[in-house]
Amino acid sequence: MSEAVTGSLREDVVARLRRSGCVFAEEEADLLLAATPDGAAREELVRRRVAGEPLEHLLGWAEFGDLRVAVRPGVFVPRRRTLLLARLAETALARAERTVHTRPVTVLEMCCGVGAITARLTARSAASPRAAASPPRLIAADIDPDAVACARLNAPDALVVEGDLFAALPADLAGTIDVVVANAPYVPTAAIGSMPPEARDHEHRVALDGGDDGLDVHRRIAAEVGPWLAPGGTVIVETSVRQAPTSAALFRAAGLHTRVVRDERVEGTAVVGRTRHRSTDGAAREHAAGPTTDSARREAGRPHDGAATGAA
Repeated sequence: MSEAVTGSLREDVVARLRRSGCVFAEEEADLLLAATPDGAAREELVRRRVAGEPLEHLLGWAEFGDLRVAVRPGVFVPRRRTLLLARLAETALARAERTVHTRPVTVLEMCCGVGAITARLTARSAASPRAAASPPRLIAADIDPDAVACARLNAPDALVVEGDLFAALPADLAGTIDVVVANAPYVPTAAIGSMPPEARDHEHRVALDGGDDGLDVHRRIAAEVGPWLAPGGTVIVETSVRQAPTSAALFRAAGLHTRVVRDERVEGTAVVGRTRHRSTDGAAREHAAGPTTDSARREAGRPHDGAATGAA
């Protein structure tokens, strides 16, 4: 194909994407045109994108910070705001590695979707000499079989299980999990109809629908997480600015010391809860008292890029 024809084709694809409402038409055109050398297959991808299918579902991958993770039609596409959750999980994992010496540090990504956070933690461990010597035990769980299939591709060294929250876990994990991180669905049922069509029409509802107030799954996690946590364990859940006080109250009522973390750079919000910590003499002590609000700058580090498709 000549350079002139290639340029003309790109201009045509950009124009079609723009007319369909794509904000980043030039970037998307380049990705779609590079996805396959087959002209008919390329045209089919463009047609489907113009019709509203998520770009990531068409390409088969999504960006999550500096990673590409596998996705497939129907699954929840990782959002840029969830990078806050990933960085908070990294911080909690590092803290646990400094204090847990008699067993592997264990991290559970609950409602894992395609396992993007677990994939990021896997990459971190591979790059860390300390983690290489004593690797953490990484576990991911989701109720959606399509998401579980993707998570197994993205985190092949992790234990990835399918099932309904903690019912999916092996019983011998009880009392050993140091970090639970969850991007559980938190969209109120009535609000799903006003979501962007890429999410509303193309992602499985189980990954979006949080019940009447959006916090049904948060309630279940708060009620069930206690017996699974190790002493000093941390729970991190994604939420919205509006829902954060109620979500924090759920985990505080479950006996955790909570705070809300907000990162304006990725527009992410999380509730972080911690159990009592065991000191060296075996006595229980508390790290915090009551809910606080914290800036993500101290805990979450530098700015990151990532997928910003849709909103949930």
